[in-house]
Amino acid sequence: MRKIILFIAMSLDGYIADQNGKVDWLSGQSTDIDTPDTYTTFVKQVDTVILGRNTYEQIVSELSPTKWPYPTLTSYVITHHPLPSSSSIRFTSEHPCSLVNTLKQEPGKAIWICGGAQIIQPLMAADLIDIYDISIIPTLLGNGIRLFGNPQRECKLQLTKISHGNGIIHLVYERKNEQI
Repeated sequence: MRKIILFIAMSLDGYIADQNGKVDWLSGQSTDIDTPDTYTTFVKQVDTVILGRNTYEQIVSELSPTKWPYPTLTSYVITHHPLPSSSSIRFTSEHPCSLVNTLKQEPGKAIWICGGAQIIQPLMAADLIDIYDISIIPTLLGNGIRLFGNPQRECKLQLTKISHGNGIIHLVYERKNEQI
């Protein structure tokens, strides 16, 4: 079965966007130091990306307005107001858990959960995320959109990788399969 991977960055205090939904704080501690590229290695293991409409709008209006940054991936945008789909970007109103459960059964590489919180949090609650690949940015926002929200249950994880550079800590955790 395909793995479900949350690949995302958050502030040191657990936010994925500031109180206005902006992510312009996503950088290392210095512009004079190279920031490690974890994305290039990561994206080779996925062929599908799932994101919410707010994340989609942020990508096409702010982060990459001139070209879609994931042309080799099949993208699913979950929204209550779908736009016409293309061959590589599919708009759907399907619940995130239902979509993930369907896609996991299909052949392919891992599935990337890109954001936002309204997509991530139900998947966490349903225990559908296999790998948490998180970069911690050296910024304290104090307010904004929380990555984990207020989890309703415990989820045990096992650290499988750690790296750092330019003040950013990159952590990879896998969900622990508890033996009963």
